[in-house]
Amino acid sequence: MALKVGFSGFGAAGRYLHAPLVRAAGMEVAALATSRKEEAAETFPEARVVPDFDALLDVQGLDLVVVVTPNVFHAPQVRAALEAGLNVVVDKPATPTRGEAEALADLAEAKGLKLAVYHNRRFDSDFLTLEKVVREGHLGEIANARFTMDRFRPVVLDRWRDRPAPASGNLYDLGSHLIDQALLLCGMPDWLQADVFAQRPGSETADGFEVLMGKGRQRLTFGVTLFSTSPRDRFRFEGDKGLFRKPGIDPQEEHLRAGMDPLAPGFGVEQPSDFGEIVFADGTRREIPSEKGDWLTFYKRMRAAIETGGDVPVTMREAARTIGVIEAAHASARDGRRIALTPEGHWT
Repeated sequence: MALKVGFSGFGAAGRYLHAPLVRAAGMEVAALATSRKEEAAETFPEARVVPDFDALLDVQGLDLVVVVTPNVFHAPQVRAALEAGLNVVVDKPATPTRGEAEALADLAEAKGLKLAVYHNRRFDSDFLTLEKVVREGHLGEIANARFTMDRFRPVVLDRWRDRPAPASGNLYDLGSHLIDQALLLCGMPDWLQADVFAQRPGSETADGFEVLMGKGRQRLTFGVTLFSTSPRDRFRFEGDKGLFRKPGIDPQEEHLRAGMDPLAPGFGVEQPSDFGEIVFADGTRREIPSEKGDWLTFYKRMRAAIETGGDVPVTMREAARTIGVIEAAHASARDGRRIALTPEGHWT
């Protein structure tokens, strides 16, 4: 029998970026907590639609709750779902603070439940390609690594993402992806120094940032601007044998919003115009075809973790380290100082 999944939230993230993957991973969308009753019932006729999160927890037979509400609700809803004996996936950023994330990890472990954070961009086509290039040693020892995720969104919209609240702003939003990727590939840095700022007229949240991190001789930078009509390379890694640059961005979000089946052969496949390249020391260039993006892996692994007791795809403790780096970056920008990090990412 398929695992039954309940969704807290029916916005764009739940409807397009989670639910189709849950279905494709062989699980059932069994319940939806949303005020958009008619829209939800039309999109998922097999699901029970309930008005709020408390009602969702009263639905019998659920195996997993997916929390895709605004960031400010993540921590209390995850805690309530765990207390109710349910396994949980929560969208990133998991919580506003590292302390909250670690407390939730402790709670899940104490109850023997599975808790995962949706850092889906570990499974992007471009990041999977970068991982392969680095792993195969084509660049040699990495000296400089840059991660970016630029957009052109110069106008503040009337939406929760642009309102001041705990875990608001682009460092928590897009930055959590970049930091997670950097920690996964390069490890925890020794220090960081950050500029976190609001640039758009009327912006009440930090919509841009630039962060420099050091790990021994290696320098890592990551940043976002919402004023880029021609975004910078998604990744640029420079080593003593050559550099790898990758334009464009993984197509899975575009594919899901267009209604493409995650099991379709072309899902997650990049166009050749977005392929990266290696530029070697002698000036020669090699085109690097992109790996196939595979967000579906996240929910396949989550299903297996629940059914077999194995590991979840991204743990809350991993997410807690990312949140700790975000907190350190905000403190660095506020105080105008370089912040030292321990191997576990703690700082003062």
